[in-house]
Amino acid sequence: MSIVEAVCTSSEKGIVKKEREAVELKASWGIEGDAHAGDWHRQVSLLAGESIDQVLEVLPTLKNGAFAENIITRGIDLTTLGIGHRLQLGESAILEITQIGKECHNSGCAIKKATGDCIMPREGIFAKVIEGGTITPGDRIVRL
Repeated sequence: MSIVEAVCTSSEKGIVKKEREAVELKASWGIEGDAHAGDWHRQVSLLAGESIDQVLEVLPTLKNGAFAENIITRGIDLTTLGIGHRLQLGESAILEITQIGKECHNSGCAIKKATGDCIMPREGIFAKVIEGGTITPGDRIVRL
């Protein structure tokens, strides 16, 4: 089963996101209170917990949100998703994939500078919110 492992937000762009107990997804906007929300194609970012696990072997002190990811997944291979694919999170939220990967800011984020690599440019997934809803860790993810 695929699940939401963690949800994270930040009030400013370019900073590490903080883990939250729940987030509210708003249709055509993103996560309420998150700096990346807005009328554009990268309203929400997703990253696989399995990918983060590999980085934790090198940097064991990393916290959820360190890659500026909004939603950490577990049990779904995000690399098999393409532009236009949709995911249902929880009871009602629906995301549509709009972009695969994103270059790190300033020629490399702190993680890339510390390890020589960053997974976000290859494995980060970006989406827009089609239908809103409250998302919490443990919520099921269904590929539509």
